[in-house]
Amino acid sequence: MIKFNKASITQLEEKYLLDALHGNVLSGDGKYTDMAYEALGKRFGFERMLLTTSGTASLEMASILSRIEPGDEVIVPSFTFSSTVNAFLLRGAHPLFCDIRPDTCNIDEMLIEELITPKTKAICAVDYAGVAAEMDTINRIAKEHGLMVIEDAAQALGSTYKGRFAGTLSELGCFSFHETKNYIMGEGGMIVVNDESLMDRAEIIREKGTNRRQLIRGVVDKYSWHDIGSSFLPSDLLAALLYAQILRFDEIMDKRMLVWNTYMEELKDLEQQGLIGLPQIPEHCTHNAHMFNLLLPTPEARNEFGDRMREKGIQAHICYVPLHSAPMGQSLGYHEGMLPVTESYGKRLIRLPLHAELTKEDALTVCEEARKILCTLG
Repeated sequence: MIKFNKASITQLEEKYLLDALHGNVLSGDGKYTDMAYEALGKRFGFERMLLTTSGTASLEMASILSRIEPGDEVIVPSFTFSSTVNAFLLRGAHPLFCDIRPDTCNIDEMLIEELITPKTKAICAVDYAGVAAEMDTINRIAKEHGLMVIEDAAQALGSTYKGRFAGTLSELGCFSFHETKNYIMGEGGMIVVNDESLMDRAEIIREKGTNRRQLIRGVVDKYSWHDIGSSFLPSDLLAALLYAQILRFDEIMDKRMLVWNTYMEELKDLEQQGLIGLPQIPEHCTHNAHMFNLLLPTPEARNEFGDRMREKGIQAHICYVPLHSAPMGQSLGYHEGMLPVTESYGKRLIRLPLHAELTKEDALTVCEEARKILCTLG
């Protein structure tokens, strides 16, 4: 069996987790949280960041920080995970779903402006598959219309856009450290606050609406209730896992890139034959080998390919059912036929296994079986 995903856990993670378990702080904001901040800041240049219980929680914090209110509208891609939109629905906002680019599967920045109305409050851009959206254009549009920009970089830790790291490309950047991501806490996430004026409120929202972090830093002698918020901070046990993962950043990245590059090299001739489409990475972007997609000619071919790969013991899975065509999206008034690229890709894309525990031999086996199946599909 070649698994679709498997977290990379070593003795280093075990060492730090046990140390945290026997430390003075098991709840949030202990020493491993601070050590994780230091490691993340040193590697990526993040200046203001807060670990959260999940990528979902970081998006919910971003929604509150953007002052999203009932009746507001937020422009988002439909080809994303439900958390991207739920964060705004929970604030009473209405999503304006935008179609995606056929090359990167990111929000099509050229379609954003026509969706803006007097009710539009923000744009949320997703860095799909670890490839950054066209943030310069998105930020320009947002500035012209007085909108907030949230970068959902859940899949993109370590990726760059024009030399800048994902998560630093707008006012707020949101990451996930879920078990399925490149670097993990089991469940966890992070919000990067690139607009300094938002940081004080971000700390308060994260700590149940209180200024407890100011007490921890010695700024005040007691803390109290200042704002709305929730318990968004993760246990220091999970921060210990993340700290070990960031120390192993290059090792994990290299292993994932080996698999990604093997897929690309071994399957490129099938793309030239018109049997599949392969991932496209813009020249001004670098990616982090988060996922490897194949674009099949038809939905039927995608489904048959997936079934036959799984019969061979290779876990290959679809990406997303587009949100606008899912039951919740339909309840909001959306329906099939509104976003043609999203709908086509949602029915034809399939993901190959990709994680740091795969070897090159594993990747070659995946390619060999994929080739056999692709060359016999009707």
